[in-house]
This record gives sequence, structure tokens and C-alpha cells, in this order.
Amino acid sequence: MSNKEALRELQVRLASRLQAARERPREAGWLAVECAGAGLLLPLGQAGEIQSLRDVTPVPHAAPWLVGVANVRGQLNAVMDLAAFLGLRERGAGARSGQLVVFNPGLRVNSALLIDRLLGLRDSEQLQRVTDVSGPRPAFAVRQWRDGQGRVWDELDLAALVQDPLFRSEEHTAELQSHSFISYAVFCLKKK
Repeated sequence: MSNKEALRELQVRLASRLQAARERPREAGWLAVECAGAGLLLPLGQAGEIQSLRDVTPVPHAAPWLVGVANVRGQLNAVMDLAAFLGLRERGAGARSGQLVVFNPGLRVNSALLIDRLLGLRDSEQLQRVTDVSGPRPAFAVRQWRDGQGRVWDELDLAALVQDPLFRSEEHTAELQSHSFISYAVFCLKKK
């Protein structure tokens, strides 16, 4: 077989694999992030652009998880420390480093999530759904998944997160400690 024939055969195989990948329905896709050691999955359709953490202007008397506001492409966005919001760490602990994940404009909220690390993309073919999740969960923590290395990932619905009363409340700390809300950190501790 000549080099031209081998190259042509390779091109045909690649083209057929690309076509098959395009035709195969994609169940789900997530942006995998880490916050205070917890693995979180953010739906690709709900996450916007990703940027390095730059200048954030603090907002006085704000919720403990609100780091401040940042200018992202000429638009002011409230910057939410996701780990602090979830109760995984105290306000300000590690909140000055990381990356911003801006909410998709379709969610109609000018906010960005401060995360510790971006870990790439994941899809349902790489993960197995965890079915033995015990106890109540916040409405925005929709599912748990386990990857091939045994790491547990929590899928967050960002549309539900922005509708959560705590996200919209100035009384976040009081509600977090009330009996009507069970802190996300409790779920993380139960997993270990």
C-alpha cells in the first residue's frame, strides 16, 4: 500500500468517526470545577465564559458569599464565592484566587461564580450516576456522579441556583443556620 493510499484510508476513517460523533446524541455535558476540594459539575448550557480572577470591588454589608463585583467585558457582574455559598469554607478563605465562571446570558443574571480550579469537561459517558444518595438536598444540587477514579461529583443546576432563596437573600447566614435549610457542606461530609 502506498503512502497516498494509506493517507486516504486514514482520512476516510477519521471522516466516518467524526460523522458518527456528530450524529450520536449527547446526553449531557458539564464543566468540571473544584471548590474547597469538592468536585462540581456545571451544565455547559448554563455556564458562560471563563476568566481569570481579576480586580473585584468589594461590596460592603453583602452576603458572606458575595466577594464583590467585577467588570467582565464591560458588564458588571456580582462575584459569588461558590465554596462559601455552599458552606464549604468561610468567607474570604481562598476567595482572592481562582477563576470566574460567568453565568450564561440566557439565565438573565449578571453574576459569576468564583471557583478554585477548572478541571475540564465531562460527559455522561465518563461518569456513573450515584443512586444511593441519602438525605435531603438543595433543589439546585440535582444529582451525584462517580468517575472512573471513584471521585464523586455533584451536578449543580445553575438555573435553580439563581432562583434559590439564599442566592437572592441578604440574610444568607441566618437562613443557612436555620432548620429550614440543610447546608450543602453536610452532604459533602456524609460522602466521606
